[in-house]
Amino acid sequence: MGESILVLGGTRSGKSRLAESLAAAQGGPVAYLATALTDPSDPEMTARIARHRERRPSHWTTHEIPRELEQVLPELASSNGSVLVDCVTLWITNLILGLGGGPALDDAAVLEAVDRVSRMSSSDCRIIWVSNEVGSGIIPENPLARRFADLQGLVNQRLATVCDAVYFCVAGLSVQLK
Repeated sequence: MGESILVLGGTRSGKSRLAESLAAAQGGPVAYLATALTDPSDPEMTARIARHRERRPSHWTTHEIPRELEQVLPELASSNGSVLVDCVTLWITNLILGLGGGPALDDAAVLEAVDRVSRMSSSDCRIIWVSNEVGSGIIPENPLARRFADLQGLVNQRLATVCDAVYFCVAGLSVQLK
């Protein structure tokens, strides 16, 4: 049965592991939509991406999609199994900064894109969204970081509203909020 799930948490909270276990539990094929951009000048991020790749089962299909979720999600969601989007945070970063081959978008355009992709549904596919909860810290000092934190909070609220289930992860533990 089709459903949408949002998995929230901070850095190293266990959110990706939970999302991966939810995808595997669905049965059927898993399409993993990775939104991170590999940058050879950033060895720490390259290592993070490598850890995620190594953890994925070899029979899962990985699609590196830094921006184009609207173009690829409908086809992937038309099958049974699961589509795991990891992560929304990097996707909106790419949109607001104009990374990954497209223009920088203003906040309204980002929210419109989130609304379009989050309302894509499927009768047979489980769509799992992984997103960072960034609102639990201090208010950032610079304007771009404040803009991002505010936008991330709005994106998470919109996803939580339309998803069938919402989980929050902290310290490797999770609680179902919805």
